[in-house]
This record gives sequence, structure tokens and C-alpha cells, in this order.
Amino acid sequence: MKYIKLSYNSGIKVSVISLGMWHLPRLPEKDEYGVHKIDVDELKRVFKKAYDEGINFIDTANAYHGGISPVPLTHRGYAEKLLAQLIKELGFDRESLFIASKVGGQMASWPNGGGLSRKHVMWQIKESLKRTQLDYLDLYYAHLFDPDTPLREFLSTFRDLVRLGYVRYIGVSNIPAQYLSELMIMSQDPCYEPIVALQYKYNLVEREIESDIIPIAKRYGAGVVAYSPLAQGFLSGKYFDPREKKWIIPEGSRATYMKIFIDRYLTDRNLRFIEEYLELAKTLGVSPSQLALAWIFKRSEELNVPIIPIISVSRIDQLIEALGSIDIRLDNDAMKHIDELYQKYYQKPQ
Repeated sequence: MKYIKLSYNSGIKVSVISLGMWHLPRLPEKDEYGVHKIDVDELKRVFKKAYDEGINFIDTANAYHGGISPVPLTHRGYAEKLLAQLIKELGFDRESLFIASKVGGQMASWPNGGGLSRKHVMWQIKESLKRTQLDYLDLYYAHLFDPDTPLREFLSTFRDLVRLGYVRYIGVSNIPAQYLSELMIMSQDPCYEPIVALQYKYNLVEREIESDIIPIAKRYGAGVVAYSPLAQGFLSGKYFDPREKKWIIPEGSRATYMKIFIDRYLTDRNLRFIEEYLELAKTLGVSPSQLALAWIFKRSEELNVPIIPIISVSRIDQLIEALGSIDIRLDNDAMKHIDELYQKYYQKPQ
């Protein structure tokens, strides 16, 4: 395993890959609400392998379940409970792990059941610590932008979480650039805590943050934690039938329970792109998933910003495949080819 500083404005070191708990191994069986149960045995194998290989960066959220999206209120918080079970039953040394969770999503039906108000955040940090059975979280994100909560209230609340010992570092996710820029300026005041991590969607076909979020991260020394580095599995190629040259939906894949995935990724434009992309991966002698992750590592070097991809896997072989990307070094020709594909399909009228 290789380790890098999470950010230039902190001293913490994390594995170059983070293991996420948004989508977890699922069983065919469903619970009384019709939601697939989590395959805890396979999840244990995945986490043990990840730990043995040196992954120390674990990403979850108070709103995650692990087997359904969007998550109903009845199932929110389950991923954090699973994390507690994994740490205990696998005997992980808590201090060897860097554990991140998030707050902001709706956790109850009442008026202050979601958002970033001081009332909600102070309630949910204690709930997350109960669910994870931890004394503190290493990194705590604002999961979303809450227009009803003043930025100063958010910053002062998160400062207090650190000073009370509930949290070690703070981060934000999915906040629009104009508000993020203001927030980063405010956080430079010594009376607040520095924002060390920005979690946003980033992959080789969804690169919008290169124009606004990454320059902000670079200016203030924050690291970028990239979710959906494989475009939710689209870049793995598993949804493409090379013989029929059409989309397929594998049994148990997230496309079977996320209509938004089909609408976003299984398009005519992406069908043409993925055929060329898979051929490029074959030429380079790597898997499509490894190419997508290696591209992020290379972009981190080129942009001079720490960028750590979060991977979610449903089988241990997917984890092993992802780990193989760490030692892949893409040359300038490969990066140029990927850029040409991006420009061809995503920067020109279709």
C-alpha cells in the first residue's frame, strides 16, 4: 500500500484508496421492507483483505444503508452499525484506521431531522458515535449544502466538535463552488478549524470539478476525496455487451435498483464511448476499472492536489482488481488518448 497526506493543510496520512460503504455486498434475500439484506460474510472478507493490504481510510455516512439508494428513513444508519460490527469481529486496531462519516442528510421526519443546523449536527454526531461504537471520528463531513444554515453556524459547530473531542478533522461535500470559496476563506480564521477534505464526484468522464472545486482545493491546501471514480461502475465495462454492442444490466448490480443510474449512464453517447474506452484498456493491458483509478492517481500528480478515490465493492475480487491499479503508471500517450476520448464525446455537440 502507498500512503499520501490527505491534504497540504494537515499532517494526516491515508492510503491512496479509500474503502467506501455506500454500496456493499448484497444477498438475494430481502427484509420486511423489501430491501436486500447485506452479505455480511462477504463484507467481512472484503474488509479483512483491505485491512491486510494496508487500506486505512474508511468512508461512510450517517445516511448510508449499503444496499439501497435512495435510502428510506427506516434504513438510514445501518452502514455505521455494520462498521462497528466489522471492527469488533475482525479485531481491527481502532488507531490504525482513519474513519470518515458525514452529516446533513435527513435522519428523521421532524423539522430539524436533517440539515447542518447546530441542533441537528450535535444530535447526529452522538448518534454516529453510538452506531459506530467509537469514541471519535477521524473526519466528519458536511454531506451537502444547507441553504438554511449560515456558513458561520456550520463552521462554529464543526469547530466545537473538534474541541469537544468528537472529531479530529473536518470536511465538506457537494457544496457549490461559490459557497465553498466563501467557506474556505472564513475557515482561515484561527477561531475556526481548517477544512482539510473536499468530497466530490470525480472520474474521467465527469470532470466538472476541475474548473472550480480543484482550484479551490489547491489554493487552500485541502485534499480531494473522489466518490464515483468508476462512474458508479459504468467505467468497469460490466454494463456493455461487446458482441451485441448494447447495454446489459447484470443481476444484482446497482442498475437493478437505481433508475437514476440508467438515465445517467446507459445512454447512446456513453455506449459509443465505452466501446472505445474498453479497447484502450485492452491495448494498455489493464482492466477498465484499473485504468479509471490509475487515471485519477495520474491527475493527482498533474494537478498537484491530493486526490483519493473511494471505491465500493460487492465482491472481494473487485477489491483485488482495484488494488492492482496502485502500481499502474500511465504515460503521457495514454493520458492524451483518454483526453481525446473525453473531448470527442463530452466536450463536443453530439
